[in-house]
Amino acid sequence: MRLRRSGPKGPAAAVRTGRLALAALGAGALLVACGGSNSSGGAPAAALPGANTGAAGGAAATPPAPSSTLSLAAQVGQKMFFDKNLSGSGAMSCASCHDPAHAHAPANGLSVQIGGPHMDRAGLRAVPSLRYKDVTPPYADLLDNPDGVSVPGPGGGLAWDGRADTLAAQARIPLLDPLEMANASSADVVKKLQATDYAPLIAKAFGAKAFDDSDAAFANALQALQAYQLEDKSFHPYSSKFDLYAGNKIGGALTPAEARGLKVFTNPDTGNCASCHYQGAGLGGSSALFTDFSYEAIGVPRNAGIPANNNVQYFDMGVCGPMRTDHAPAAPNAANGFCGMFKAPTLRNVATRTAFFHNGVMHSLEQVIRFYNTRDTQPELWYPTVGGTPKAKNDPGFPAYGLVTTQYTGGKVQKYDDLPAAYASNIDTQLPMDGRAAGSAPPMSEQDMADLVCFLHTLSDADTQPAAPAKPGACAN
Repeated sequence: MRLRRSGPKGPAAAVRTGRLALAALGAGALLVACGGSNSSGGAPAAALPGANTGAAGGAAATPPAPSSTLSLAAQVGQKMFFDKNLSGSGAMSCASCHDPAHAHAPANGLSVQIGGPHMDRAGLRAVPSLRYKDVTPPYADLLDNPDGVSVPGPGGGLAWDGRADTLAAQARIPLLDPLEMANASSADVVKKLQATDYAPLIAKAFGAKAFDDSDAAFANALQALQAYQLEDKSFHPYSSKFDLYAGNKIGGALTPAEARGLKVFTNPDTGNCASCHYQGAGLGGSSALFTDFSYEAIGVPRNAGIPANNNVQYFDMGVCGPMRTDHAPAAPNAANGFCGMFKAPTLRNVATRTAFFHNGVMHSLEQVIRFYNTRDTQPELWYPTVGGTPKAKNDPGFPAYGLVTTQYTGGKVQKYDDLPAAYASNIDTQLPMDGRAAGSAPPMSEQDMADLVCFLHTLSDADTQPAAPAKPGACAN
């Protein structure tokens, strides 16, 4: 074991500086689109690639039968979770973007989802899965790392920037966000709840005078949504192959490829996955969450498919804003070590996703892993080249897996193009993104990456389907 991490500079100088890269079971530094909600702004959905698939794409999520094992409050939350009438449009429920059939994540591959009062507004961030959020601690600038060794740093909280400390606080965001469920006020939500056929259940759960005080009624509604997510096992089933493996149960034996992938996953000199997505005994009695609740700045490429990014002055910088305001820079481009930092979410069910990172800029697990491996060695595959000349035909062997598929002659690669240059020093320099020279050998081999994909598939719950099934035999030997 050895300390591998160097954190950003400035006010967050203690940010994960020296995080332990465990050689035991751990989880990779693969940031998926998991966390956060939108805020005001946005643009018409027509501007968003794939927008014709709708808010959640495909058939509407099917509500489960009421469960007598849930508390009355959780039963109310279950009703609310699937109720489209609780939105300004009357067409969006919580389940529209957090479909139980897709690990409580979107059922489509859109980078950002579509909502608003007329279901025609594009969001600002990728929608997360709501699974395995039950033991997330409140945000703290200096949260103790669950590995028990690494120094404290920014961690905890819900949403991509940690601005909600509880599931109840998080539920408030989409209900009132003009780009999501788009209710004009909390009072409007309460009026809609009063008109539902489950209003008697609300009175049974929260008392005969449940609707007398609008503010209290809304607070109870948020608590109900929280209770549902905490109590219903579907939000934290622990039913993956990895869980069978960790419990030494039948069906949990890893194939040779999966076992090799686990080694890549934990090796500080290749995948270095334990450093951010910690898998061991965690906070609040948790285990194997595949996250340490921390925040990292890795310079994810700008997503031109998000309409808000048409404004060249707009930057989503995570913990330092603009959606979160308590860590904003003192002035434009003023020193601030929180800028560019986003949550390192759980990797559970990562192989079921089709939009990755806070901005959904990538759409396959393989592409994400290749980005981690070659961000520094072949940045021209991920960031735009300025001042160069596009080749009429790419050279043989020029990779086609990047975000940039045109080869250029000359020019300069605009690395970290979605972060103001003033905050480039905040970028984490931990393997596999250690800032090695362009053109040098990347940390992972082709076999390493293939095996890592195989291992990550073992983190999918039993009720899910992979977004891109492995070819027969690919993960066997």
